[in-house]
Amino acid sequence: MNATPNQSANAILTADHINVRFETVEGPVIAVDDVSFDVRPGEFLSVIGPSGCGKSTLFNVIGGLLSTHQGNVSVAGETINGPHASIGMVFQEESTFPWRTVTDNVAFPLELIGLPKDERLKRAKHFIGMVGLNGFENRYPGELSGGMRQRVSLARTLASEPKILLMDEPFAALDEQTRLLLGDKVLQIQQELKQTTLLITHNITEAVQMSDRILVMTYRPGRVKRIVDIDLPRPRTSEIVGSEAFGRYVAQIWNDLREEASRGMRDEEKHVMSEGK
Repeated sequence: MNATPNQSANAILTADHINVRFETVEGPVIAVDDVSFDVRPGEFLSVIGPSGCGKSTLFNVIGGLLSTHQGNVSVAGETINGPHASIGMVFQEESTFPWRTVTDNVAFPLELIGLPKDERLKRAKHFIGMVGLNGFENRYPGELSGGMRQRVSLARTLASEPKILLMDEPFAALDEQTRLLLGDKVLQIQQELKQTTLLITHNITEAVQMSDRILVMTYRPGRVKRIVDIDLPRPRTSEIVGSEAFGRYVAQIWNDLREEASRGMRDEEKHVMSEGK
C-alpha cells in the first residue's frame, strides 16, 4: 500500500492539489482538500470513500461540471477547464432517452458532431455489440432492465471514443448479482479497448474486482488517505471475488473505510443533537 499519491510523468489524467469549498447556511464546508493523483494510460483507478467524502464532487471537477475549485486537472499534460472531448462520462442515474431506440440513443452524440448517418449507425452497432445488447437495437429503454439501460448509457459514451472513461457509481441502483456481472462486462470492454478508466464508487467489492489501484478518501474534508495497488491477475472476472487474496484486499480497505465512516457517523450524531437543543 502506498500512503501518498504516485505522480507519474506519463500520466494521461492528473488531478493536482484540488480543493473545493462550498458556502452553506451553516457556514463554509470543505468538500475536497488538497487531493492529488494521476491515472496512467490504460489504467483502471477507483476512488472510494464514505458518504460525504467528496467523491461525486471530485467527479464533477474532473468532468468539467464544477468550475468553482482550486487546483488543476490536466489531460496528457494539457490543463482543462470545463467538459473535454477526451473525457466520456457515465452517471449514477442512467440517462437514456425514453423516446429513442437503443441504436438512436447510442448514436446520439455522433449526431451532435455531424457524423454521416451511415457511419454513426455503423459505430453505434459496434458498441451495442460490445456491451452485449445485440438483438435489442430497436427496443426502447422502457422495454429494458435497469442493467441493460445502463449498458446503453455506457455504449453511448464509448461511441464518442473518449481517451478517458469517467464513471460515477454507475451500478449503484442495481442488485449485487447484476453489479458483478456488469462489472465483468466493463472489465472486458476496458481490456479490449485499453480504456483508461476512473470509477467513483462506495462499493469495496466492485473496486477490488475492477481496479489496478484504489484511492481511499477520508471523511469530510475529503483527502487522499491511501492508494492501494491491487495485485490480482488479469484478465479478471467476478470469479476472483471468492479468492483468499481478494478477501484480504477487501478487509484492508474496509478497515480504512470503517474508521472514516465511523467518524462521519459521529459528526452526524453531534449535528442532530445540536439541532435538538
